[in-house]
Amino acid sequence: MKTEKWGIVGTSEKILDVLDIIEKVAGTDVVILIQGESGTGKEIVARAIHDNSHRVSGEMVSVNCGAIPEGILESEIFGHEKGSFTGAVSQRKGYFEMADNGTIFLDEIAEMSLRTQVKLLRVLESGEFIRVGGTRAMNSNARILAATNKLLDQEVQKGNFREDLYYRLKMVTIDLPPLRDRGGDIDLLVEKFVDLLEKKYGMIQEKISEEILGLFRNYSWPGNIRELKNLLESLVLLNKGKKIEVSDLPESIRNSHAGVSGLPVYVNKTADQAERELIYRALLGVRADISDLKSMILDTMKMVRRKSDVSTLYDQPIKDISELIDVSGESFDDISVEKAESDLIQEALRRFNGNRRLAARALGFSERTLYRKLGKL
Repeated sequence: MKTEKWGIVGTSEKILDVLDIIEKVAGTDVVILIQGESGTGKEIVARAIHDNSHRVSGEMVSVNCGAIPEGILESEIFGHEKGSFTGAVSQRKGYFEMADNGTIFLDEIAEMSLRTQVKLLRVLESGEFIRVGGTRAMNSNARILAATNKLLDQEVQKGNFREDLYYRLKMVTIDLPPLRDRGGDIDLLVEKFVDLLEKKYGMIQEKISEEILGLFRNYSWPGNIRELKNLLESLVLLNKGKKIEVSDLPESIRNSHAGVSGLPVYVNKTADQAERELIYRALLGVRADISDLKSMILDTMKMVRRKSDVSTLYDQPIKDISELIDVSGESFDDISVEKAESDLIQEALRRFNGNRRLAARALGFSERTLYRKLGKL
């Protein structure tokens, strides 16, 4: 039985249902809402729909509505005219123009403001939009795919999302199952990711044991496929291709059969070794996210060059993104434990909006220890 189709790995009933819907709707122009927890592969599904549509020769433009500040999102999506706001030193095409005759994928659409939702609704109904600062209505023939990890019907009830837009988006809904509900698909995903890591790093990884696979199947995977992929990358790199032992796994996975969760604890290692590996594992996850972001920005830069007659963005020369983000070649040996710990603390504070109590708990520190460490930064 074929285990992968259009980049989607799995043979579970829920994944087969997703593949069936993709096959039925890809060739149409119907608006599709893709729902699922963070890390379940919503963009991969959107790419499969685009690649199997009659729009495959056009661009697929991906927009993370949650990652673009609200003051900029409208300009990014619809474009702007020269002088429409401070810094708008030249006219700029928006994503709807770039995706004309192609596909625009609006990820994390629940984060879009009500004001921008009104303008998006107009595009859905008539294909028309107006650039920021402009007066002339323009048309886009882009197909719209949207995704969210929130329940939009609840967001409507809270007043955070327009009801009319919600019903326009959910003409066809694809619900992606969390990894914990996909049973044997975990074995297939592990096999695929290990194979990709072997090619990426030029090493041979000793086979993952059945004992570890059993723990993986029993774990809840709150970060879903992305969490599995990042964990495997850290395990492969830290073990340099050697056999991965159960003791190498985070405690939350080792104790998943008992429903126990917690931060990673490493047995038969010194405290310094355990702390170093904890920090490296967290940074590997950040590195993976940065690597994905780098690839996304590179693709966008190439698309802008192809679609635009100008070589500047906000009147600044477009640089190779590798000059702006360059972490892929950095050796782990070059990272001091102090620097890694500092980065990890700052990341924890950012994720918990500066709440030191929650950040300390996530890091495994006491709040007093966190204050002491912050005093040294």
